[in-house]
Amino acid sequence: MTVLRLVLGDQLNAGHSWFRAVRGDVVYLLMETRSETDYVRHHAQKVLAIFAAMRTFAAALEKAGHQVRYLKLGDVANAQNFRDNLMRIAAETGAVRFERMEADEWRMEQALRTAEETLAARGIHSVVCDAEHFLVGRSEIAAEFRGRVPRMEYFYRGMRKRYGILLDGNEKPAGGKWNYDAENRDKWRGDPPAPAWPWSGHDLSSLWREIVEAGVQTIGTPHENALRWPLTRREARTGLARFVEQVLPHFGRFQDAMSRESALLFHSGLSFALNVKLLHPLEVITAALQAYEAGKVELASCEGFVRQILGWREFMRGVYWARMPGYARLNAMQADRPLPAWYWTGETGMACQRAAISASLDKAYAHHIQRLMVTGNFALLAGCDPDEVDAWYLGIYIDAFEWVEMPNTRGMSQFADGGVVASKPYAGAAGYVGRQSDYCKGCRYDPKLRHGTGACPLNSLYWHFLDRHSERFAGHPRLAVVYKSWAGMPNEEREATLAQAKAYLEKIDTL
Repeated sequence: MTVLRLVLGDQLNAGHSWFRAVRGDVVYLLMETRSETDYVRHHAQKVLAIFAAMRTFAAALEKAGHQVRYLKLGDVANAQNFRDNLMRIAAETGAVRFERMEADEWRMEQALRTAEETLAARGIHSVVCDAEHFLVGRSEIAAEFRGRVPRMEYFYRGMRKRYGILLDGNEKPAGGKWNYDAENRDKWRGDPPAPAWPWSGHDLSSLWREIVEAGVQTIGTPHENALRWPLTRREARTGLARFVEQVLPHFGRFQDAMSRESALLFHSGLSFALNVKLLHPLEVITAALQAYEAGKVELASCEGFVRQILGWREFMRGVYWARMPGYARLNAMQADRPLPAWYWTGETGMACQRAAISASLDKAYAHHIQRLMVTGNFALLAGCDPDEVDAWYLGIYIDAFEWVEMPNTRGMSQFADGGVVASKPYAGAAGYVGRQSDYCKGCRYDPKLRHGTGACPLNSLYWHFLDRHSERFAGHPRLAVVYKSWAGMPNEEREATLAQAKAYLEKIDTL
């Protein structure tokens, strides 16, 4: 009377109630499939890290006494999709019951529901349980967000009250303010020194050979001999402790800063471990709070970090599950330009784009400002198709799973949802990049010029974007000053700026 339990590659939660007791009637199934490697072209390190973490997790389950079936990518009997593999393993184990956790992605949830229908036809009953990871249940937050989505700031305040985080005794915010974002925008100039990358390398050359031999197409550099990401809960916890002790004190001031010298700067790099569930969000938040309460971290740094997890991460999941599958088709800006070829190579004369993309290809990582205000900003200004932008972000980043990637990209970055996530588009010219980074130094383009020889493309594209969408945004209260500035420019200046933007768009692949 076997119970077959499925564990997905982003469900490596050792603290889940499933694993508290060893049961002789339960078989855990983990599988590597081409259906997961091929639905988008992923970064090589993403495929490596997820498969390696899955194999390590499966080995830990077996060591603890659990029965495990593990299908490797190259196994002859691997049908390379979940439904067919489930049918075969269910038959081989004599399963009478199938259990799984809620999937985080719409695509996977639908695939598993289809598989459950086939199992039901064979008399196998299916049960779906909570993944025991997020701080708000999926059905609860989807119902809350199905009508008018609240602004993230107010959702975040509600979460602070719900969990009693950074409050005084009267449910007022610690320090008198809910949000210290305005204090967290310093440019990093080398002091304090950027921390070293938090994890040492894993030799995954054997696994990489399996992936290559299977024919999986990837992007980016695999670094298969020294993959520097956490693959176990122990490694993730060590990285969390190091971040809180050494890096979090500086996170607040520099969370929006960017530099060629460090892709990570003072960010935690914990998003991969969180999103495959090696870490629980509440333990990460608690570690930051303990450092603040011990006087080791200032309130602004602690609050800024907590907001990313307690507020933004949970908020994006709510948007996703309330609005899918229609959310994936939204294109409010009617953007249809192909993504420039250099998004896949980093070979562009724009130093900011080259730095962010090259680091992403090398490390499968960029922090949120690089994603939003460098690569995302250019795609927004140029009017790139949100389907292509989504696919690029989902593939290139090691922490990218659709539930968190899509609302961040299609909503926050590209404004393709028409304002569900953000109240206005996050568009910026070269001045923003210069204030927050060292990217402009030595660039072949001049960040001070709107048009003319060597003018930074971001400047003319910024005004071109605002001009072509003036009907939508000219009356927006947060953009009134910008449009007033545009209207106040001499006609010849506006015309020259728009002409420069059009010229750049015509040769976008060679910028």
